Amino acid sequence: MNKYIKEKNKVDYNLFGKDVNDISTKYGLPQDVKFCKKCVISNQRPNSEVEFQHNETTNKKTIKLDENETCDACKQHDFKKNKIDWLKREEELKELCDKYRKSDGSYDCVVPGSGGKDSVMAAHILKYKFNMNPLTVTWAPHIYTDWGFDNFEAWIHSGFDNYKLTPNGRVHRLLTRLAIENLFHPFQPFMMGQKTVAPRIATAFNIPLIFYGENEAEYGNPLADNNLSTRDEKYFSLEKEKEFYIAGEKYSDLKNIFKLSDADLQPYTPISKQILSEKKIKVHYLGYYIKWHPQDAYYFSIKNSNFKASPERTAGTYSKYNSIDDKIDDFHFFSYFIKYGIGRATYDSAQEVRNGDITRDEGKQLVKKYDGEFPQRFAEEIFEYLSINKEEFADIFDLFEKPYMDKEYFMKIADNFRSPHIWKYENKMWLLRNTVW
Repeated sequence: MNKYIKEKNKVDYNLFGKDVNDISTKYGLPQDVKFCKKCVISNQRPNSEVEFQHNETTNKKTIKLDENETCDACKQHDFKKNKIDWLKREEELKELCDKYRKSDGSYDCVVPGSGGKDSVMAAHILKYKFNMNPLTVTWAPHIYTDWGFDNFEAWIHSGFDNYKLTPNGRVHRLLTRLAIENLFHPFQPFMMGQKTVAPRIATAFNIPLIFYGENEAEYGNPLADNNLSTRDEKYFSLEKEKEFYIAGEKYSDLKNIFKLSDADLQPYTPISKQILSEKKIKVHYLGYYIKWHPQDAYYFSIKNSNFKASPERTAGTYSKYNSIDDKIDDFHFFSYFIKYGIGRATYDSAQEVRNGDITRDEGKQLVKKYDGEFPQRFAEEIFEYLSINKEEFADIFDLFEKPYMDKEYFMKIADNFRSPHIWKYENKMWLLRNTVW
């Protein structure tokens, strides 16, 4: 059998030399790396992606910096702080809830989440302040951390019904491996399921209202994306019979080459726009109506759900309470660092600088100290998870030239996804060409 997933070649280090004249870029990123003058984010930060259209040829749209080198995320934060009438916004939320609230106690809204700080806060506010009857839904992590599972349990036992969808483990492992080989995006299949699970549950229960907490657009998508309370349907729905991608592979190829069925792929498949229209389902952000502050959500979740931070800081950053439920999460942010020169510490500190929790100088030093740290703590377990072994994957094992994953091969893949305009190779070391510090 021909090898469909070929082993990655060793990169040409000449492309990454210190004095290369014609430096190439990948993913359509801006050639000239610049940093926001207010926070620590760079113009390489990618905007939210329509994941089921994402393949190896996709060019990224990135955060915009204006003529004063201020990013859209900082401008949005200033707008939230100074221009929005939050009492009026909360009144709009009350009117929305009044419109959908059920008088018989049946579910009237869906709140997706993991039991992290944001989903805890969203569910509690809707139930205990606005008297809604939320059904919480969860797309299961790849591999729970102990504290992540404890927080999920605490959330449910603080007063909520929950439906959890745990995808076929063998299929999920395969798709995650393909996403790494094709896109160096270990979280992509998870993100696809995460975006579709709430609309699917809402459809099944005839619940037309879905609430997320904070809008991702606040962290750098175009400013116009923050002007509406609803999530754009393009992120989780699709016209019928249009070809799409999962893990960088065409849907048809996943069936024909990797022997997956429609049932195997159904949890990742975008929901039909026609169904959304018929059911009149809308996805709203509570962060549009309520001034959302991550640290406040953290303290709220401690008080109302016995939420507990990780006992150790997250690899690649200094924080202990953001996205802590999945062991593969560390690798997700490490892949971002490889592709865009932006790691977990950059994301965390940029947000805290905007909120006034730390200074920009403090943020720069945190980025310098932690960004890009290799996620060693769960590495061996993750590499075993990503390996295609013959016993479990007998029918497709021979499609992989390098079926087993280890750190050496993982880093070989990583090197193939570095962009020369971001990285240089000197003295057998990878170094960023530009840094915020």
